[in-house]
Amino acid sequence: MPATVIDEPLGVHFIFADGSEWTVRLAGLPNPALARDLAVGLAANAHPHGGITRKKTANGYGISLRNLVRELSKAGFTGSAADLTRVVLVRYWMASNHVKERETRRLLTDFHDTTGRLRAEVYDFLDGEPLKIRPELGTYEAYSDGEWERLEKTCRRVVDESFSRHRRALAAAKEAQDPRLLAQDTPEAVASLMLRRGPMSYTNHYVEHFKARHNGKRPGERRTFRIATCELVQQVRDDLFPTRKVLVAYKTLLGMYCGVVPDGIADLGVGDVEWAGDATILLSYFKGRTSRESSVLTAPAVRLLEQWLRHSAELRHFADADLRDELWIACIESMSTIAGAMKNGRDRRMFIRDEGLVDDEGAWFVIHGGRVRATFEERLARRGWTGRTLIDPHHSPRTEGDHYATPTDPEQLASIESIINDGQADILRKALPPVVLTTEQAAQFAADFPAEVKRLGLDTAAIAELVGGERDVFTAACADQLAGLHGPAGKPCPARPWVCLLCPLAVFLPRHAANLLRLDAFFARQFRQMQVEHYLRVFGPYAHRLTHEILPKFSDEARAKGGLEVTDDDSDIPLRPEEATQ
Repeated sequence: MPATVIDEPLGVHFIFADGSEWTVRLAGLPNPALARDLAVGLAANAHPHGGITRKKTANGYGISLRNLVRELSKAGFTGSAADLTRVVLVRYWMASNHVKERETRRLLTDFHDTTGRLRAEVYDFLDGEPLKIRPELGTYEAYSDGEWERLEKTCRRVVDESFSRHRRALAAAKEAQDPRLLAQDTPEAVASLMLRRGPMSYTNHYVEHFKARHNGKRPGERRTFRIATCELVQQVRDDLFPTRKVLVAYKTLLGMYCGVVPDGIADLGVGDVEWAGDATILLSYFKGRTSRESSVLTAPAVRLLEQWLRHSAELRHFADADLRDELWIACIESMSTIAGAMKNGRDRRMFIRDEGLVDDEGAWFVIHGGRVRATFEERLARRGWTGRTLIDPHHSPRTEGDHYATPTDPEQLASIESIINDGQADILRKALPPVVLTTEQAAQFAADFPAEVKRLGLDTAAIAELVGGERDVFTAACADQLAGLHGPAGKPCPARPWVCLLCPLAVFLPRHAANLLRLDAFFARQFRQMQVEHYLRVFGPYAHRLTHEILPKFSDEARAKGGLEVTDDDSDIPLRPEEATQ
């Protein structure tokens, strides 16, 4: 089982695809019954049945679960998941955020799919639109020119100096004698030994090879010998094998040279580097929000990556099988352990402190992958690149269009022209003024509005049905419900009631005034409970058409008569659960 619920103490134990395990602890919550039910949903959401594939995601769901239980307990809820109501959940979600709403909806849905114990109204509500919209993510601020140049200069110096020491140590090791035959250690001899045995700390270097030499010294000399040998071993190891500080410099420079997303650089493997000629590398990486992508590296990035592969080749030879295929590996300072890059940013912070790197304000510099990528793209834009491409950001827009975006056969050209025609036709249809008729105009519709009759394609029988009410929907009379403007042609139109306000097939008559006023009140309630930007995006065009172009064309008498039937609630409007207002 990928995940199981543990009762004592309460928690969910995960076993991930890579063999790692993790337990999300849920003990000590104020409502154990609700926590236990949600734990069932959490376990059911583990991969392959759900989306939890790693520790970080599991912890995120655990945080949302604990928050839901605590907040509902503060509000006085003491029951289990089966006792939850729409009102209780909506109150919590309206005071929460998008992430917590999304994750608790998922937990409750998986709980019901496993046990079937939620109320029907609650389960139906879970499948609706979220109450909280996903916040707009801001763009990362690019580094200033001064900051960018200092960062590049520092990383370049660290990389070049470390690689020069690496080459000198390799050359010296080839000429060295066996250190066991020497009276004392030399850098060349220690380097030769490490190339055969791998990275060594002073302790295992001393214990395995020179114990007799150490013990033969007098106590006063032993401490001096130990300090000198320890410093020598550490220096040779750092010269031969890349340290984490050097690794940070290489990774940062690669991001500065190619602009690949930070998570793509962090998770690179040796197999992701594909040579496409003598001086070209095709780098394949995984972008977390989309999928696997590829990028042709710039010339500086190619040279840097080639240098890194040479720099880490000796260390890779001694790495464990699970690390050997990773691109980024390093030897941990003061130890003989080989490890991959750290994920928490500690290496970058230590790099900044060691190099004394500061920003324009004099504060410690912060290396952020998102800002590195943003600066890379900004500097590209200065050179004339005006937009992103998925093929090669180093091409001009014209080159991209000529070589990759141009249709290559008649079928593709016909498809593109069809999409353009459909889009233009939709814009023109929405621009048509609404057809609003009085009772007298309805009786003379065919005679007084010949252009509209022709546009709608109505014959005598259809006009009679339209005016007589046989083709009425909630908001208007529809000229053809099977036209397929908002759904499959030949099937009844699935559009929501307010969509008719912008539909070119709708005809508004005095008998529709009451329902139009109900929609007007519905829009007002939605405006009170939604964020303005969200409201304008969802209901704005329909509300504008209703209040400025349709209702003003009705007589005062028609509006007053219709208003007598309107109540300020959702009872008379055909809504889905997620569309309801409070």
